[in-house]
Amino acid sequence: MVEQILSSSQHTWSDKTLRYFPPVLRDTLVGRVDKRGLAIQEWQQAETTVINQCTQLLSPSADPTYVVTYISRSFPQHRKYLCAGVWILMHGHPENINSANLARVLREFSPEEVTDNIYTMVDVLLHQIHVELQRGHPLQDLLTKAAANLAFFVWTHELLPLDILVLALIDRDDDLHALHIVISLFERQELHQRMRLFFLARGPPEHWLHTGMFKRMELQKALGNYLSWKDRFPVVFDDIAARLLPVIPLVIYRLIENDATDLAERVLVIYKQLLAYHPLRFTFVRDVLAYFYGHLSGKLIVRILNVLDISKIPFSEGFPQHISPSNSSTCPPPDYFASLLLGLVNNVIPPLSSSSKTGSHVDSSYLSARGTPNKTPTTGQSGVTGVSEVQKAFYQIQDPGTYTQLVLETAVIELLSLPVSATQSVTSLVQIVVHIQPTLIQSSNGLHGTSNGSGQTSVLPTSPSGGSTDSMNAGRPIPPVSGLNTSNFVSRSGYTCQQLSCLMIQACGLLLSQLPQDFHMQLYLEVARVVKESWWLTDGKRSPNELDSTVNYALLDPTWAAQDNTSTAIGNIIGLLHSFFSNLPQEWLEGAHVIVKQLRPVTSVAMLRIAFRIMGPLLPRLANAHTLFNKTLSLLLGAMVDVFGKTAQPSVPAQASEIIDIIDFLHHAVHYEGQGGPVQATSKPRAEVLVLFSRALESLRPDVQHLLSHLTTDVNSSIYAATHPKLVQSPMS
Repeated sequence: MVEQILSSSQHTWSDKTLRYFPPVLRDTLVGRVDKRGLAIQEWQQAETTVINQCTQLLSPSADPTYVVTYISRSFPQHRKYLCAGVWILMHGHPENINSANLARVLREFSPEEVTDNIYTMVDVLLHQIHVELQRGHPLQDLLTKAAANLAFFVWTHELLPLDILVLALIDRDDDLHALHIVISLFERQELHQRMRLFFLARGPPEHWLHTGMFKRMELQKALGNYLSWKDRFPVVFDDIAARLLPVIPLVIYRLIENDATDLAERVLVIYKQLLAYHPLRFTFVRDVLAYFYGHLSGKLIVRILNVLDISKIPFSEGFPQHISPSNSSTCPPPDYFASLLLGLVNNVIPPLSSSSKTGSHVDSSYLSARGTPNKTPTTGQSGVTGVSEVQKAFYQIQDPGTYTQLVLETAVIELLSLPVSATQSVTSLVQIVVHIQPTLIQSSNGLHGTSNGSGQTSVLPTSPSGGSTDSMNAGRPIPPVSGLNTSNFVSRSGYTCQQLSCLMIQACGLLLSQLPQDFHMQLYLEVARVVKESWWLTDGKRSPNELDSTVNYALLDPTWAAQDNTSTAIGNIIGLLHSFFSNLPQEWLEGAHVIVKQLRPVTSVAMLRIAFRIMGPLLPRLANAHTLFNKTLSLLLGAMVDVFGKTAQPSVPAQASEIIDIIDFLHHAVHYEGQGGPVQATSKPRAEVLVLFSRALESLRPDVQHLLSHLTTDVNSSIYAATHPKLVQSPMS
């Protein structure tokens, strides 16, 4: 799609703009040739002819009939230089231009021709400034004269639309003079006067709160001469000042990209009142914080936040203190992050059932969209929300339309505004998730339990049933989060400790999924670290049977552990990831491969089960994304080779019979993907999938090869290969 757009565009982006682009897009665009130098050469070749035509058309004593001649007989390649010719003829004296003739010609131009004229004029304008600088003219005088001449086009005679002119200037941001001219235009009194008229005509931004009929200003006064006579005009931006609303955010972006943060702050201050009318100002604040995350000063962040009506945004109680200059590098305490999650539980996450709690502020429209789980109050819920399959990235979600959305988006803005790194925020959230059950239980009971003879706490048993007595004696209590006070969380939520712990895990996954990919990568790295450092995986005294029992207990259904207060860190982490994945758009799921890559080489069946439990549920969801499905499947097969490969050296010898369930899952997953949905009697894997298995089988032990023999390209052992036309005609290897 990007290639199709660029094929019809000659636009290039400056290096300062490209550095903030996603890597894939940046690599695509960085090689584009800047043709503005060629455009100036073409202008110089046509300049004599254009100036001659403009002189006949635009001199004060020009023949009015020449307008018709120019419109009907001028060449298209010369028409695009009309405004550039006007600029040259001005010589700093716009009164020398026949504005009536110019207006008549511009009215006959199509919108595309006008836009082309504006961009060409901007290129010529900037080129002329550089030429005049070489001749010794002061820069400030040149910029002042340029702004005055542009005022002739925009304000004096309203010949050109201001918004397109500003867009053309900021698109030339690699020329520093362009941005200075934009600021000069923004500071002109003519524009401020139009803004005051706009405020008087529109009334308060929240006009829907006031009774009475809305009186629209006369169209010509609102839009200006250039736009008012058009057959069609925007319904929302039907005022020359309002037409700047979608442009100002782009100006802010360009100023930040060019490290002109002082100018960005000045624009935000000057246009704060106008931005209150922006239909998506909440989205603007969130997106600019997300796009430039890690590159904004605390002062600029506060200025951006002030675009919002702070009194009406449900920010956390301590949020203003955490973004104040005195806390420029201090990470908020765990209480702050836990309170964010509790707010999501109470206002965003659907209740476990209609009777499981009271006082919820969740919007009914939101519940119907997400689907309320039909659970009884006594049944815990894993960290997977009932979200619609139509997932959206955070930047695709527009301004909150319900209180539920407002609470979620406010939490996102808070995390983006904190003066700490994504690593610190993610680590704090993950630590809360890892220790959520003991923290809630101890704070709810007001005690820490009494230690029994085996080292276990009577309140917080941490080893699942099924292990030996000796291994139980080696159990360790899971400590609560240091510095986290959740004494009133349970009472404020209306849930039991077990229910609240599951819902907070679910809320954490939802919140992290709404953040930029910087946070996602840190989540993957932190999850891998927690898994690798899990004490029951690194404890050499654990028997294989107990490890298997523990894995089954913690991973197959985290709610088991939550119901009797024995949840493990691994179970919580898996629940967090599943909640996170369920709210993540499909195109961002590939990043999750980092988790398994960090866990490899896998040295035990227990760790292999963890890898499959993390990535396995994604396979059915990727049924229609074949490339990503293949990558995910290859990753899991590689982890299997780590344990059951011909040259593998697992920590504990493992039998193929121990992973029968994993083999069954793989069979089902590849049939699901081959069918593109639920498995049917006629479902079969795709040829590309059989190739992946064939390559993996070359490295697996014979006893495991036997279990996967049907999923190969060998027509003698695989019924799927034998009935696949491509494989029968030319066997693949």
